[in-house]
Amino acid sequence: MTDAFQKLFAQMLEQGQEMARAFNPALETFTGAGLDRMWPTMSKDMMEMWFGKTFNREGLDAKTRLLVTVAALTVLGAQADPQMRLTIRHALEAGATKREIAEVIYQMSMFGGVPAMSRALEIAQAVFDEADKTGDDA
Repeated sequence: MTDAFQKLFAQMLEQGQEMARAFNPALETFTGAGLDRMWPTMSKDMMEMWFGKTFNREGLDAKTRLLVTVAALTVLGAQADPQMRLTIRHALEAGATKREIAEVIYQMSMFGGVPAMSRALEIAQAVFDEADKTGDDA
């Protein structure tokens, strides 16, 4: 990361913190973890925006788009755990099977490496276990 980019990024973070303090002082230390429980329609609304009428071109159904997203997140090294968890959960809701999700992740080991695949599979297993507990198994 260049010095100029680091400065810009630090400035953006500071501006975000200032905005959070202006809205609500309690938001200064807010993290996104658990946001889906606080705002239960967020996932549905975000899915509609990203994969629904706003950006959804004809040609791929929601399940396929979500499997492609799982593949991309895997190749990126599964660095974004919350995004990976959310995408896997949405893929299950869109009709993808656990096997299909696992196969997509396995396939990405060729491009992202075995460590990236292993981390993505760990995340997927955690989502599968959660789905089993809540009865949302696909």
